[in-house]
Amino acid sequence: MWDILYTNANLATMVATGAPYGAIENGAIACEDGKIAWLGPLARLPGKPEKLSREQIDCNGMWLTPGLIDCHTHLVFGGDRAREFEMRLQGRSYEEIARAGGGIISTVRATREATAEELAESAGIRLAALTAEGVTTVEIKSGYGLDLETELKMLEVAQSIGAYERVRVQRTFLGLHALPPEFKEDRAAYVQLVADVMIPAVAAAGAADAVDAFCENIGFTTEETDYVFSAATANGLRVKLHAEQLSNQNGAALAAQHNALSADHLEYIDDAGIRAIARSGMVAVLLPGAFYFLRETMLPPIQKLRDAGVPIALATDCNPGTSPLTSPLAIMNMACTLFRMTPEEALAGFTREGARALGLQDEVGTLEVGKAADFAIWDINAPAELSYWLGAKLLQERVVAGRLA
Repeated sequence: MWDILYTNANLATMVATGAPYGAIENGAIACEDGKIAWLGPLARLPGKPEKLSREQIDCNGMWLTPGLIDCHTHLVFGGDRAREFEMRLQGRSYEEIARAGGGIISTVRATREATAEELAESAGIRLAALTAEGVTTVEIKSGYGLDLETELKMLEVAQSIGAYERVRVQRTFLGLHALPPEFKEDRAAYVQLVADVMIPAVAAAGAADAVDAFCENIGFTTEETDYVFSAATANGLRVKLHAEQLSNQNGAALAAQHNALSADHLEYIDDAGIRAIARSGMVAVLLPGAFYFLRETMLPPIQKLRDAGVPIALATDCNPGTSPLTSPLAIMNMACTLFRMTPEEALAGFTREGARALGLQDEVGTLEVGKAADFAIWDINAPAELSYWLGAKLLQERVVAGRLA
């Protein structure tokens, strides 16, 4: 006897072979012990539903997809940067604001001052917005503390809000995000602190699954990033990288050398960088929200990434400065309208490829027997509607470990 059997459903399995979206129409999906035990056409059920499962749920012809995976977020932070938004609209560039003491550093001040309870409350609201659009797995970065105490506080908050919202959380330590004010005159000392003190402490506490860095002309160099990534590997942590967002620093190629999970942004990646990440099997995580919010004009080279066989994931990049956005469905629409991705590619970016970007492709991201029974039930007539509508309430139910959440 299965625990639950969902019947009369159209399944967008997102398995990469076969029909578009890996679709199984007029299907059913069975859950047992939090995992998918069976799925297929309803007509092929090996018996009557009530004889096969303890509970049956009729989906009334709705579409089921894997639970959405937001593989790049900065959900935990203090304050906001609405004033800087105004400044950019008045003609100031993101780089000018950052160099004048705004940008990431202004959020660092607010995050250091906030209590864990205050951070959990504000981040919980943002996470609830994600789950309202079908998210069942989320990556949450630190990076607004830039000292060990606050970074650990952020990572602990990330774990706590995930448990409250019934979301699988992957935590990423982003110590190399910006130069804190107290190290303004000694970059080398801060980089050494991140590599030699913070990373071992974070790893020992089991507080993170991966390490990230901001490799950019207003961030950190490839040499500094390389040093920190070597420390991450030595402490048993995978790496990923903010790369080629505002300029080409050859960060993606460096990430490939470290067997990174992903390189994220990539508007300015060149052909050599694409070849490097293709060879390594890395995922390209594209972030249309930041592209839109910063009014960027350099498009990521989508067709070249496709041609090279690079998996393309999408994420909200929810953060206070460059992507204050909590709607995966809006990101899917942006990916289609701004980047000319197809609706199927956009959905894959938030399911199959999002899982790959977190190293979770064996657990989530597609509807397959043995994987976690995390999925979303949508009141739509076709999967393309997920990229088509803006602002519509499409999610009917969110299912986590087989149970309605």
